[in-house]
Amino acid sequence: MNTHLANAAVETFVKGGPIMWPLLACLILAVATVAERALWWRRVSRLRDDPEFSRALWDVRLGNFGPAWEVTSAVRSPFLTALRSGLANGRTDPVAAMQLRAEESMEEAAARQWLLSTLVTLSPLLGLLGTVVGIMGSFSFIGTEQLAVAKVSGGVGEALIATAAGLGIAILCLLPHNYFHRRQQSLRHDLEQAVNQAEIALRAAAAAGRPVADFQPAPETGRRG
Repeated sequence: MNTHLANAAVETFVKGGPIMWPLLACLILAVATVAERALWWRRVSRLRDDPEFSRALWDVRLGNFGPAWEVTSAVRSPFLTALRSGLANGRTDPVAAMQLRAEESMEEAAARQWLLSTLVTLSPLLGLLGTVVGIMGSFSFIGTEQLAVAKVSGGVGEALIATAAGLGIAILCLLPHNYFHRRQQSLRHDLEQAVNQAEIALRAAAAAGRPVADFQPAPETGRRG
């Protein structure tokens, strides 16, 4: 059964014409990109539920910057790395430093989104190109043989394989693209909230006479991701 399906898939691929090769490349690229992004978001989802950020934020509010610094050095969460950047730049502008680090995290979240967007547009166009070329080749039989009509109709059917393949790849890319885009919006909102909470905690520490400007971070000796 599996062999039969494999043979049918290969036969359909060959009937689609030469344009099926770039479409195959698009499919491989799409699957690899979606898999990589899915793994990245899975890791971030686990880190978003990490209670370490709340503990570090409480330490900052109390002016215990040392313990908070140690917490931020333990996990590579986008929230903790933003807070760590603020503590490291306490003598200049900690809020701006956290905002910049949050933007860097958003750039990581948007990585390769442009690729999925390109494949959504490119794949159907390649499929359409393959269909047009196939139809042009089919109509070349007209007037040359007695069975030209059968060959033309069969050629048109085979040419449409490229269009179907292109649309299938576009759909495969469109759904995760929109899903990842929605996750980006959610992450941006959460990061903005985290930066605002950190700013409030820093102000509370300063009001208690323990400004972050007095904190001197310890030299980094290595971090585990």
